[in-house]
Amino acid sequence: MTSTPTECRSRRLNVALGERSYPICIGPDQLGRAEPLRDWLPGNQALVVTNDTVADLYLDPVLTSLEGLHADALILPDGEAHKTVASCERIWDRLLQRRFERSCTVIALGGGVIGDLAGFAAAAYQRGVAFVQIPTTLLAQVDSSVGGKTGVNHPRGKNMIGAFHQPRGVIADTDVLATLPARELSAGLAEVIKYGLIRDPDFFVWLEDNLEALLARDTGALADTIERSCANKADVVAADEREQGVRATLNLGHTFGHAIETATGYSSWLHGEAVAAGMAMAAHLSADLGWLSEEEHHRVTALLRRAGLPLTPPQSMTPTQFLEIMAVDKKAQQGRIRLVLQQGIGRAIVTDSVPAERLRATLNHFTGGA
Repeated sequence: MTSTPTECRSRRLNVALGERSYPICIGPDQLGRAEPLRDWLPGNQALVVTNDTVADLYLDPVLTSLEGLHADALILPDGEAHKTVASCERIWDRLLQRRFERSCTVIALGGGVIGDLAGFAAAAYQRGVAFVQIPTTLLAQVDSSVGGKTGVNHPRGKNMIGAFHQPRGVIADTDVLATLPARELSAGLAEVIKYGLIRDPDFFVWLEDNLEALLARDTGALADTIERSCANKADVVAADEREQGVRATLNLGHTFGHAIETATGYSSWLHGEAVAAGMAMAAHLSADLGWLSEEEHHRVTALLRRAGLPLTPPQSMTPTQFLEIMAVDKKAQQGRIRLVLQQGIGRAIVTDSVPAERLRATLNHFTGGA
C-alpha cells in the first residue's frame, strides 16, 4: 500500500467465482451511464429498489441510464428498522404487479439495508433473478455490496433470514460520498479498519497515516480505500464463498455488534457503529487472552476513536443480555458461541473455545455488569 493517496480514477476489480464472477467498478461519475449497467441486464425489465433519502439524490440518473427499457422504481422507507420480510413483500408485490419475468433484474440503489433487501428479494423471486448493486454509502461500497450475502433482520436476531445471491456487478460511484452524513462516513470506516485488522497489516498502517484525508473526503484516498477494501473482500469471498472457513473472519466485531443492534431494535445504532464497539470488545478480549499485545490493543482503539466511532456498547445492556443474543448468532454451533478474535494486527482467528469466565469478564468490563 502506498503511503499517500493516488489520483481518483476509474478502477475495476473482479470477484473470481467461476461462472458467477462479476466486476466491481470504482470511481467518479458512474451514475447515469448506460454502461456497464445495461451490459449486466439479461433482459429488458429492471426494478430499481431504493429508499426515500437516496431517491431524491440519485434515482433520476439511474433511471436515465435505463431509458428505452421496461424500468420501474420502488421507494422504501430509510433505516435498518425496515430491513424486514414485510419490505421484501413490497418488492415482490411490485415485481408481480408489473409482470416482471425470470429475465428481469433487481437493482439495489442505496446502502447496506437496501442492498440486503433487494438482493434477498431477487434471490427468492421466481427462484432467483439477476441482481445489481449500486451502493451509496461507504460501508456498502467496501463491504455489504460485495460477496452475495443478502437477507433481512428478525426481532430475535440480525440477518437470520437470508440467502447467498451474487450480483451481476457492483458500481461504486465515489461522487455519492460527498452527500454522505459524517456519521455514516465514520460507520463505513469501521468496516474499512476491519480489513486491516483481520488480514492486511500494511493497510492498517496506511489507515493510521491517512485517516484525516479520509475524514476530509479526499477523493484519491477514498478511491484507494474502496479499492483496497474490495480487493481484500473479493479475495476472501473467492476462497470461501459460503463461509465454511476463512470468510467467517470478516465478522470481526460482528457477534458483539449484532447483539447491540438486536438489543436496540435496529433503530439507534448504525451497523458500522455497532461493529466498531464490537471490534473494541474483541480487541479487549484478545488482549486479555494474551493474543494481542498492549501496544497493538492501544493502536486498535486509537484508530477507532480517531475515526469518530463508539468504543463501548449501550450502558443499558447487561452481560446476560449479550450472552442470550449471541447464543442465537448465525456463527453459533451446537450451542457454543463462536467469536472472531485477533492474534495480532492483520491476523484473525475464529474460535468457540474462549473460557466462559474470560468472555464474561470482557462483558462486565464494557457494561459495568456483575
